[in-house]
Amino acid sequence: MTEAVTQAQSAYSAVRDGGAGLIDLSSRGRILVSGADAVMFLNGLVTNDVKTLAVNSWITAALANVQGRLLASIRIMHRADGFLLDTEAATHEKVFRLLERFTLAGDFHVSDLSNETATLSLQGRGTLDLMQSEFGLRHDLKRGTIFPTPQGLEIFPATHTAEAGFDIVMPAALALRWHDRLVERGAVPVDHATQEVLRIEAGIPRYGVDMDENTVLNETNLDDAISFTKGCYTGQEIIIRIKHRGHVAKKLAGVVLRDDTPVAPGATIQAETGDEIGRITSVSMSPRLARTIALGYVKYDYLAAGTKVKIDDTTGTVTLLPFIRGGWYESDAT
Repeated sequence: MTEAVTQAQSAYSAVRDGGAGLIDLSSRGRILVSGADAVMFLNGLVTNDVKTLAVNSWITAALANVQGRLLASIRIMHRADGFLLDTEAATHEKVFRLLERFTLAGDFHVSDLSNETATLSLQGRGTLDLMQSEFGLRHDLKRGTIFPTPQGLEIFPATHTAEAGFDIVMPAALALRWHDRLVERGAVPVDHATQEVLRIEAGIPRYGVDMDENTVLNETNLDDAISFTKGCYTGQEIIIRIKHRGHVAKKLAGVVLRDDTPVAPGATIQAETGDEIGRITSVSMSPRLARTIALGYVKYDYLAAGTKVKIDDTTGTVTLLPFIRGGWYESDAT
């Protein structure tokens, strides 16, 4: 067994078996929006309600086009100096350019802080004890709440693995020091390949892989990113119309194969009758389930858990996401 394989197994076990895995999310984009008109402009652009977001709180949201198709999945953190938008690396430039267009329309300022800041994430049941001992984090810190530290860090409950966890946003100059400090305290660095396994097990879609500008937002399971009660925003008409219609034609779902047979992204999902009912977007071998698992879009009539499907020369069943319901799902409080 190679050293790389051993390290990957150790990282996976740290996250899934009660320890703490350390994930570097610094490649994500972090964009600060400020100014007296920031709330007005943001609320007209994003799918969630910014005007009710208190300082030191955060929400998930999305940017859509007028057809309700997804431009980016984002997180919005309300800080004392404005709103920090966190987005995947694949949509960083797109989000920045979209926001930048409005800077001449009012008191609305956009600054790209991606190179000046960094984000580390601790994932696993062991993270809370580590965060409490290292930062004095409150045991009852609520989800959606940000905990600023005297060292200039911002900590908040977040998951990327379906396990309990925390993200830490910090000045880039402090990232290496805190990375090494957390490793000294027992956190195990998680390599990119293992991050992908954990992401797929958690049922979390990735932009450019499981969703893109052809994906209607309602198809993605990003329900927490949408407010159905706020005022107008780009794409609202289509998104609300689909909501009231009852369902989309297809939706992101999980498929568990009968064994560890590999399948490729893009593979066709078929019903037992042979009818084409969807396609695969992400695939992984799950160490915990000892089977191949996949994310994919499945037609509405076949979304029920337990529905038998065929992919290439193997079979499987549709399942509810996430594949693994870790510690994040045990309580609404971290």
